Amino acid sequence: MTDQDAAPDGGLTAEEQAVLEEIEERNIDFIRLQFTDILGTVKNVSIPASQAEKAFTEGIYFDGSSIEGFVRIQESDMRLDPDASTFAELPWRRSENGSAARFICDVIDTATGEAFTGDPRHVLKRAIARAEEMGYTLNAGPEPEFFVFEKDENGAATTTTHDAGGYFDLAPKDMASDLRRQIIYFLEEMDFEVEASHHEVAQGQHEIDFKYADALTTADNIATFRSVVRATAELHDLHATFMPKPIAGINGSGMHTHLSLFDETGENAFHDDDDEFNLSGTAKSFLAGVLEHAPAITAVCNPNVNSYKRLVPGYEAPVYVAWSDVNRSALVRKPAARVPAASRIELRSPDPSCNPYLALAVMLHAGLEGIERGLEAPDPVRENIYEFDEAMRAEYGIETLPGSLGEAVAALEADEVVTDALGEHITEKFVQAKSQEATAYRAEQVSQWELDRYLETF
Repeated sequence: MTDQDAAPDGGLTAEEQAVLEEIEERNIDFIRLQFTDILGTVKNVSIPASQAEKAFTEGIYFDGSSIEGFVRIQESDMRLDPDASTFAELPWRRSENGSAARFICDVIDTATGEAFTGDPRHVLKRAIARAEEMGYTLNAGPEPEFFVFEKDENGAATTTTHDAGGYFDLAPKDMASDLRRQIIYFLEEMDFEVEASHHEVAQGQHEIDFKYADALTTADNIATFRSVVRATAELHDLHATFMPKPIAGINGSGMHTHLSLFDETGENAFHDDDDEFNLSGTAKSFLAGVLEHAPAITAVCNPNVNSYKRLVPGYEAPVYVAWSDVNRSALVRKPAARVPAASRIELRSPDPSCNPYLALAVMLHAGLEGIERGLEAPDPVRENIYEFDEAMRAEYGIETLPGSLGEAVAALEADEVVTDALGEHITEKFVQAKSQEATAYRAEQVSQWELDRYLETF
């Protein structure tokens, strides 16, 4: 926001006034004020469009004690401040009688009047501010994958895939091409620039890639993307899920994330024409920071028990802490770049169930820590690491990502850089929630695999 756009004495900014006019022109009658809880679930409060101006000038109050990981009952009053730049009409809710729109909001602690430390969007903003102090802007480009399943006669989700297609298949095997087309239409109406879409490796699995953007916009876009995909599937009486591994024995869903830093002159700080890999010293130090903190990052980027059913060798998911410029078995890949502005690194471990604000925040802090300390990246591994035995991995100094949610949470608690990135409030609530989840899984679940293997044997 420029000084000229600043709101005088609590009034409306020029952008907010323009949005109010657009609400009237589009015949918007209801507005969803969206925010994200610590676990990455999108929440919303709906208000009549007539209250939009009040939302801008005064905010909308809500009970924070009802939201996972926010506050205790005795300190429950919170406020939503809508970000005018995130205004978007919801295309699937359009009708002659009126339409719905949404704003993404920042959560304010009413006791202090400051940003709530438990708001994931605020956590990412703090990371962005650290980057700006160092002279950098983070751009990120995600590749979210998802499954589409049939519903049963009661409307409940099944694991029966909607199609029998495979990687890059066409109809008639890829029966979801029309569904993807409608998702893309909706995304474009919400100002996404969709770059590609295709059927993924597994039956019923799909990927839609949208253009990279600055970190905050990308996190907002990921949250929006998940909502659009699921809403569109519902229109077709289908269920879309971003669960990392809904079906055993086939590929799970990842969210490979491309990262690059740009300096204050607008140049890509990751590019170096003279380097063998076209990566600058800044890029390699950033990469080294990500590798050093990878175990703790995993707790945030792979945040549930099911995530670790995906992170196993043999299904294209990375489990080895290394980087490469030629193969996809490493945790970090350096993709080919046609122009200097496209030089970047690709972190391949995140899955689409993660909280995008927290995920990008910990990636950014880890990379910036690498730059500040001048860390040196190890040599790239050009062989297929999946074919290495334990001795070979030890020779190369290749460690393995945590094998369970419990291991990942322990790595998170031991990593001061990542816990500082999350802040004390979110670290405490996140660790508490995920420790309970890991314990419940161990204590309460007996799988069919265990019954088949052991019931009659012992």
